Amino acid sequence: MSRSQRLHIVPSRFSVDHVATATFPEDDEWVALVRAPEGLTVVREAPPWEQERCWVGLYAAVPRELGNSGVLADILNPLAGNGIPVFVASTFHADLVLVPETRIAAATEALTAAGYEIVGAPAG
Repeated sequence: MSRSQRLHIVPSRFSVDHVATATFPEDDEWVALVRAPEGLTVVREAPPWEQERCWVGLYAAVPRELGNSGVLADILNPLAGNGIPVFVASTFHADLVLVPETRIAAATEALTAAGYEIVGAPAG
């Protein structure tokens, strides 16, 4: 990793869903939307009763410049090296890296070993 970075654990649990036929969700509870030819991907806060398929978000504390390369790869490489799946939603300023809730301890361990400072605790 060429740069030191702090990642915050977002104090929410998320669900990631695929809706093949929707063009826009019927509610306004979503966090991120991505429309592709195969359908709509919706990221939203998971309901409190959801126990399976929940994700925890890691978010950069310092906004990045769009022209910088390798920022996301620096985060993803230690996770991939430890077999931790991810889902990424990018904003203009930073990336929200989602990892399965069941793997957050392994993810924070891998990122800490890679030189990241992890701030916060997962919701739950």
